[in-house]
Amino acid sequence: MHDRMWYRQPAGEYMAGLPVGTGRLAAMVLGGIAEERIALNHEWLWRGNNRDREPAKNAARLGELRSLLLAGRYEEGTRLGNDLFGGPGGIRGNEQPCRVDNYQPAGDFRFALEHGGAAVQDYHRELNLVDGLVTVRYTAGPRRIVRQCLASLDLDLILVHLTADGPVNGRFWLDRITDPGCFLRHAGSVTELVMDGQFDHGIGFRVEARLLAHDGAVAVAAAGGLRLTGFTHALVAITVGTSAKNGAPAAECAAAAWPLRPEWSRLLAKHAALYSKEYGTLSLQVAVPEPALPTDERLRNLRAGQDDPGLAVLYFNYGRYLLLAGTARGELPPNLQGKWNEELLPPWCADYHHDINLQMNFWPAEAGNQAGTVEALVRYLERFVPHARKAARDLYGCDGIWLPIQTDPWSRSTPESYGWAVWIGAAAWLAQHLWWHYEFSLDKRFLRDHAYPYFREVAAFYESYLVPDDAGVLQIVPSQSPENRFAGGGDLPVTLGVSSAMDVQLARMAFDYARGSARILGVDGAMADRWDGLAARLPRLPVGQYGQLLEWNQEFNEPEPGHRHLSHLIGVYPGDLLDPERTPELWRAARVSLDRRLSHGGGHTGWSRSWVACLFARFGEAAPAWEHLTHLISDFATDSLLDLHPPRIFQIDGNFGGTAAILEMLLQSYHGELHLLPALPAAWPAGECRGLRARGGFTVNLLWRAGALVQAELQASHAGPCTLLHAGENWHVTDAAGQAMACRRDGHRLRFRLRAGQRCRITAAP
Repeated sequence: MHDRMWYRQPAGEYMAGLPVGTGRLAAMVLGGIAEERIALNHEWLWRGNNRDREPAKNAARLGELRSLLLAGRYEEGTRLGNDLFGGPGGIRGNEQPCRVDNYQPAGDFRFALEHGGAAVQDYHRELNLVDGLVTVRYTAGPRRIVRQCLASLDLDLILVHLTADGPVNGRFWLDRITDPGCFLRHAGSVTELVMDGQFDHGIGFRVEARLLAHDGAVAVAAAGGLRLTGFTHALVAITVGTSAKNGAPAAECAAAAWPLRPEWSRLLAKHAALYSKEYGTLSLQVAVPEPALPTDERLRNLRAGQDDPGLAVLYFNYGRYLLLAGTARGELPPNLQGKWNEELLPPWCADYHHDINLQMNFWPAEAGNQAGTVEALVRYLERFVPHARKAARDLYGCDGIWLPIQTDPWSRSTPESYGWAVWIGAAAWLAQHLWWHYEFSLDKRFLRDHAYPYFREVAAFYESYLVPDDAGVLQIVPSQSPENRFAGGGDLPVTLGVSSAMDVQLARMAFDYARGSARILGVDGAMADRWDGLAARLPRLPVGQYGQLLEWNQEFNEPEPGHRHLSHLIGVYPGDLLDPERTPELWRAARVSLDRRLSHGGGHTGWSRSWVACLFARFGEAAPAWEHLTHLISDFATDSLLDLHPPRIFQIDGNFGGTAAILEMLLQSYHGELHLLPALPAAWPAGECRGLRARGGFTVNLLWRAGALVQAELQASHAGPCTLLHAGENWHVTDAAGQAMACRRDGHRLRFRLRAGQRCRITAAP
């Protein structure tokens, strides 16, 4: 249930299409009748004009900037900081364009089937999330026509399968949006379509589509492309190659595992076996009705005020599908639009933003049992390290690594956005996902070979960047709260200051990850002690006159108190520095800050609204978490439930943030402790979720009725303790044989131990 999106008409716009993807390849299926358009992308297809850019070498002037900011001369400091470290784009874009490349469409595979003038009836378009198959079917005169599209994880190809219960004619071709900066050449044969492209001063690419028909005759069409006459079954296999990694696009295409025969059932079965290993690891079943209505109609009804609690289940499943489709066979993480883009100049270049958006794309990965998707992010970060070291030296005279606030796939650490880019927290925030990957898996090999080397680089940067004040407190200068500003800092969109709340928390996280890893691995003891000492000297997080957690180091007036970013609350979610028992005052202050932000109109973008839902779930407040999740769907989703940024821009991070919010409602695991159903929405009174993952190497199944836990099953991947928070007095723990296990109650905590591989059951007696 709640795993199928369907419609009674073709997509009216690209953003209402149905996406498929292998991670390397992506396609958007529009479902047209007179003409079908399947828009194609390749994860490495960026124009490639700026692959060798370098940062400026202004480290010698860092002291000058720091003197201004430490003296409270924020307007002068903000202007100088951007002159030195802000890059050429941003608000200077008309003078010096940003050097971040644009993510590009590869082109379109199109076909037109001849219906003989017959009216089309019984049109149906759907995406089945269980197997990732898009189906369009309809009747035209006496013929029933079925068109299917699949991103095969087995072959790493886009497959299009056509069937009709009587002979049909059609034309098939490749084309691409008009682009003066791209040379195109079409070629092919009676079984193949080829489109080669070359960007001016950039990379080249090739699109290939091979036609396999059971029957009918194939010829080169007079209008271009191929004409197939009298067929009842046909298969088209599509791939894209690029020169992004210095190979020939044709060679990448030639290396594809092209199907030799159009045996659709066999191709689908092989794909489904791989697909289910990732998508099928978790299932959420909620006892709410599923209206027999198309998805777009359900969405309109939700906007009109009708309840549809099952739509959030569909949104959750769709988010997991999108993460799989954007990473499975890929080398790059999803960008601002995942892997789906039709524009030559997409908003924000469809780039990688490191101040929330890329991180949010992976918020649901670990808890949602899709840990394999994180591999693309790990590769992305490791490729950055060599140039990030150079950037840290050139820009700030520091050791370690510095990552930019926005970038593309070329692993170049350069600031590119004057007015926004003077920020040093990106590497630390992205480190969080490497730490999570260890926390959830307890994989020491991953920690040793991948995570810890990165953590050491991040910690090394902070060691050389922090500045002691007269009291010996280590200050972060310059510092910003991403994309926000305070009064008195001038007219630039972001104000530079001293030790913003986010930057302080990110520095603490960086030292914690490095120190914790060293001690787990039993290495670098002296360094671990030093990192401990540095973390202890960071500034305390201040609280303002209204009891709110301050966003900056002092209480400034805010020109935009309802700002979309909630950066100072990172310690609540997605971080864990703030906690209701360990830091109660700051926990309460963060809650006040959230209220103040929302009272001034905060959460007014899709991704921001999803962050709000995550925060309320982490606070354990089910009602507002559900309210904001519902508004995320009703206010910021296209007909095909893709996330929107105002005014109406496709931006995929909100999809993943909404998925993460639901996971946070069902299970939380922080500080080695599990909280079952911490923010279960009243709209889901009964349900079951199987395959959740928790920190500490646990897999968790949950069953609830009447809004309360009935049963939970845990399996441990490693031997060790398990602690349940807010455990009911009527909870009992038994092993796989049904025997009571030794437990210890400690207030609202229930503690016991599990062996590696051991299962246990928690039951709540009536």
